[in-house]
Amino acid sequence: MRGPSLTIRLALLFAAVSTTVLLAIGGVIGYLVEEHFEMLDLAELTGKMTLIEHVLARTDTSAQNPELSRQLNDALVGHPGLSVAVYTADGGTVYRTADADFPPGVLHGVPGALLAKPMRPAIWESQGRVFRGIAAPLPVSSAGAPTYTVALALDMAHHQEFMSAFQHMLWTALALGIVLSSLLGWLAARRGLAPIHAIAAIARGISAERLDARLPQEQVPVEVQDLVVSFNAMLARLDDSFKRLSDFSSDIAHELRTPVSNLMTQTQVAVSKARSAEEYREILYSNLEDYDRLARIIADMLFIAKADNRLLTPQRETVDLGAETDQLIDFYQALADDQDVRITRSGAGHVIGDALMTRRALSNLLSNAIRHTPRGGAVSISVEASGSGETLVRVENTGDTIPAEHLPRLFDRFYRVDPARSCSSEGAGLGLAIAKSIVEAHGGRIAVTSAAGVTAFVMTLPAT
Repeated sequence: MRGPSLTIRLALLFAAVSTTVLLAIGGVIGYLVEEHFEMLDLAELTGKMTLIEHVLARTDTSAQNPELSRQLNDALVGHPGLSVAVYTADGGTVYRTADADFPPGVLHGVPGALLAKPMRPAIWESQGRVFRGIAAPLPVSSAGAPTYTVALALDMAHHQEFMSAFQHMLWTALALGIVLSSLLGWLAARRGLAPIHAIAAIARGISAERLDARLPQEQVPVEVQDLVVSFNAMLARLDDSFKRLSDFSSDIAHELRTPVSNLMTQTQVAVSKARSAEEYREILYSNLEDYDRLARIIADMLFIAKADNRLLTPQRETVDLGAETDQLIDFYQALADDQDVRITRSGAGHVIGDALMTRRALSNLLSNAIRHTPRGGAVSISVEASGSGETLVRVENTGDTIPAEHLPRLFDRFYRVDPARSCSSEGAGLGLAIAKSIVEAHGGRIAVTSAAGVTAFVMTLPAT
């Protein structure tokens, strides 16, 4: 099953964020508009309250006075949606417009003078209409005059009509904005992920025959550059591995072809005519040498294959590297004397590991050094303990300096610096590869340097 599209996920995330922001903005705008209308209504009601207070202060209110009603009517001209009522302290009505219907909570629920302390207007519904109003006690300045309660209310019908139309337009615009932002988010995500689609298109064209192709690093966003760099590095490793595998296949075919060809030729010669028992014995001895070489190549390849699959399990025992080196020197001394090569050893050290494997790695390095040392040259072996708890074994030989481009590949299987010597009987070219496998199986490392006519192989093994 395929996972959800990254483009769709980014578009949905962008749509969710934009929807939340737009809804929050819409709610704030609606609230601010409501607050604005409330402030306008409060300002108008407060102004009319001041006007009524002024009329009451100038008019005789000791009894029912037609002049008071006339002056209040004149003051309220041009405000058809305004309802006003003036009550005495004992609840009597001094003045009241025709549509004035104030609930008791508005008349008695707000203490304090309006002009001294502004009050929040109340909202109520009466006879299918919605009102916003205030009420406040107003003491009249005339001596002995009673205190009146003045209540004012505005019909909110025109405000409700406007808010209904405004909210309809606002939420319609928000819905369109959400849809548009979602579409733009999808387009932006698709365009932003275009470099990844381009990378995928290039990657689809890469095959075993085109491992040299690389993704462009300069034309991709910063967020994708690490991916491109890692992908190119992987391609480089694969390209190198394929090349080495191809070289390995060619080398192994070449190494096996020679002894098999010798066996076939000698066998054909042997059966071409009748021969004596001694002649057949000589042919069999000659074939035995080729069989032995094939057996060594196959055994070495199996050993390296086990090392590649982490199947080597070294024994854990104390190995005296000095003693092991001395035994190997005694074994190769005849070969060294035959080639007029002098062998020296210095230092001592112990490691915890497999004695047979360690001896084989040392033997491979020593035989390799002797073979590549010219007559009259010298091979030196030094064993020393480092301060970091490791033991170093250094095998040096004099001779031709190995070019730097060959050093990284000396531990490759069947690799030879001089291809012209690949047909010699000096070995199959697996000794250094085996030595590296043994060292790494013990948790160590091996390196090679070559300069000024001295080539040195250094094994670093953990001391414990």
